[in-house]
This record gives sequence, structure tokens and C-alpha cells, in this order.
Amino acid sequence: MKRLEGVGVGWRRPLAHFLDTAEGLGFVEVLAEQLPARGPLPEPLLRLRERGVPVVVHGVSLGLGGAEAPRPERLARLAGLAERLGAVCVSEHLAFVRAAGVESGHLLPVRRDEASLDILVENVRQAEAALPVPLALENVASLFEWPSPGFDEAALLAAVVERTGARVLLDVANLHANALNLGTDAAAVLGAVPRERLAYVHVAGGVTHGGLYHDTHAHALPEGPLVLLEELVARVGAVPALLERDDRFPPTGELVGELEAMRAAMARGLARRTAA
Repeated sequence: MKRLEGVGVGWRRPLAHFLDTAEGLGFVEVLAEQLPARGPLPEPLLRLRERGVPVVVHGVSLGLGGAEAPRPERLARLAGLAERLGAVCVSEHLAFVRAAGVESGHLLPVRRDEASLDILVENVRQAEAALPVPLALENVASLFEWPSPGFDEAALLAAVVERTGARVLLDVANLHANALNLGTDAAAVLGAVPRERLAYVHVAGGVTHGGLYHDTHAHALPEGPLVLLEELVARVGAVPALLERDDRFPPTGELVGELEAMRAAMARGLARRTAA
């Protein structure tokens, strides 16, 4: 897999003009479900590709954590988009989204037991075999925990890394949410992924409501994910990091400020690593 670098932004149509003119853009990530399976792709996205900006195809509906194997037509669609865009990799979630034909409408956490892990690993292997580029798997945010988990989130990530060839898309915003809401050991999760298997990092904003932190991708970037980004860089060195924004798109100045805050957090992490 071609290694991503720098700071990127999730490509969304309301951000197309900003990204068309942005300087120092490391890469973009585009949602597979928002692109046509056939026919012309959005011109601004094609211009980014022509500029040499690396593209990642990001899916939200494959459902690798479900009991059903990933559908061939879904895998074929991801593979086709990756080829049409010259994508560096395809990323998806460590989650299940459907059962018996019923769609959840959410990215639900995988039950952490050996049987569920075996199913997840087999589904990931099938997806890897069907894709023309490497697959990166993202940890998800959740507002609930399955009863009596057999192991923690860090162990789940470590097991998937050990038993498949997949990379990891480490979402520090999701990790921040789980640490606040579920007591997830954030340090253990950061330490579970070796640098050579880390594809890139997600950073996003959220809001606290009703005593819970919600990873909304529609609010200002809080300090928590930036702290985790800094800590990750201090542990493993420079990482590519991408800002996700899906709604309530801010003015350009605010967006630039969040990207600069990410760069500053990464610089602090590198300084700590150098000093150590």
C-alpha cells in the first residue's frame, strides 16, 4: 500500500470548492455510498485526482461484523470505485449494520467474543480477496456495550491485525467517545496497532448531550481527539490524519483552524518522541 502522508479532509460536495483550492492537502477520503456505481464521477473529485492528491474510498454499509458474509455486489462496487478513482486503499468499519435483511441504520459494535471474532476475521479475509487495493478497518463509536465481553477493544484490534492482512484506520474521535461513555482504555487501544499496519487516522468533532458524548462530525473539534492524536504520534511517529465533517459545514477560517490544530497536535507528538 502506498503510504499516505500529511493532513487530509473528507471529500463532501459542500467542501468541494475549498478542497479544489486548498494548499498542502495530503489526501482526501470519499464516501462510497455517495458516489454513483456507474456514470461520471464528480468533476471536482476528478480534478483532485489529476492534481495527484491521493484518494481513499470509505464505505459505511459493508457490515463486516455481521453473521452474513459481505455481499459480492457490495464488494464489487467498492472495488470498481477504487479502480476508477485510482484509490490508495478502501476503508470500512469494524461493525455490523444488518441482520436477516433488516438494516440497523447505524454502525453497531461487534460483540467481543471468540465466535464473533471468527466471523469477523472470515468476512475481512473475503473482503481483502475481492478488493484491488488494501483494506483498512475503522474502530467505531458506540453508546452501549455488549454484556460480558470476552476481551476489550484493544484486544479486538490486535486480533484482527494478527489474523488478517488488513490495515487499521484508527479513529481517535471514536476512541475519545468510547473512553468517555464506556470507560474504554484509550492508551491500550493506541498501543494495539503497530505503525506498519496503521493506514491513517480519523479526527472529528462532537458534542455532549444528555450526559453522553456524541461523535457527530457536525460540531467543532474538541480537545480530546487532539490529545489522543498527539499521544499516538508520540508513540509511533508521524501519521496521516484526516478531518471528517459531514454536516453544519463551518466557514473556511474555522475549517482551516481545525486543520492547523491537528498539525499542531502532531508536531507536539513528534517533539515528545524526539525528546524521549
